[in-house]
Amino acid sequence: MKELSKRIIEGDVRSASHLIRNIEDQMPGTDDVMRELFTVKKDTHVIGFTGSPGAGKSTLTDGLITAYRKLDKTIGVLAVDPSSPFSGGAILGDRIRMVQHATDRKVFMRSLSARGSAGGLSKAAGEAVQIMEAMGKDRILVETCGVGQQEVDIIDHAHTVVVVLVPGMGDEVQTIKAGIMEIADIFVINKANRDGAQKLYREISAMLASSPSNKEAPERRWKVPIVMVENLNDHDKFQQSVETLREKLDEHYEYLIKNHLLANKAQHKIEAELKEALWSRIFQPVVDKLYADGEMEQMIDRLVKKETDPYTLADKIAKEYLDK
Repeated sequence: MKELSKRIIEGDVRSASHLIRNIEDQMPGTDDVMRELFTVKKDTHVIGFTGSPGAGKSTLTDGLITAYRKLDKTIGVLAVDPSSPFSGGAILGDRIRMVQHATDRKVFMRSLSARGSAGGLSKAAGEAVQIMEAMGKDRILVETCGVGQQEVDIIDHAHTVVVVLVPGMGDEVQTIKAGIMEIADIFVINKANRDGAQKLYREISAMLASSPSNKEAPERRWKVPIVMVENLNDHDKFQQSVETLREKLDEHYEYLIKNHLLANKAQHKIEAELKEALWSRIFQPVVDKLYADGEMEQMIDRLVKKETDPYTLADKIAKEYLDK
């Protein structure tokens, strides 16, 4: 195990891919490697992208890879895809749009299955981020699949959260419903050549102006920028817009460092990872045993027949297992 962790710390892509696959498949022994990697300290900026499906998150990620590689930054990309209902695996696989970076040894890309977890982020996502951090990647771009209203979970894994919106998709309504206003460090209006882009810009600006964070002292307050990104068809304008986004991302990271807020972000991330570890150690074994013993099927049958309720059964199971 120490040999595997050593190779990953040295940046070996094959070893990192092997470990991430084993984590996804819940293979025994992965925790031993993760223990080794957890103590590795690297200065990595983790950037999370969230937004509705079709908003163009993959295209933006691809553009940012190009922008950062021009600065000779090493990049990790984690794309969390919707799960296949049959295999549990990622439907989209490695992003086709990013194929131009596939042969770049300083770019490491992986796709993960959401596996039905809230917010489209699996437990494996947090550990995959840790692996890329241990590899010494300068930037890690985490792209969620944009499913459901729990996309705010991205905040558990990222230092900077980018919310991607597109004119004409009703995103302004979804923004309010999903509570994404509170987690966005940067807004991107993608495909800004479309009708309604300026209207969407004004609506986001108005919401930001009324945000409670505006009551903070100006020197301590991050002014959330709204970046307009041109259509990909106009390559020069698109890449110029992406460069502006890259600058804002770096500004936010510097802001976190300058105001001693990076530690707060790290603490939030660690707390989420601890909860996930407790979940896997306490809750998951109980669920697995219930399935293995056939008790889960029996309980579901009783619930369907309305012979009992979930709360009574949960209390019974909690007393039975926690008392041990």
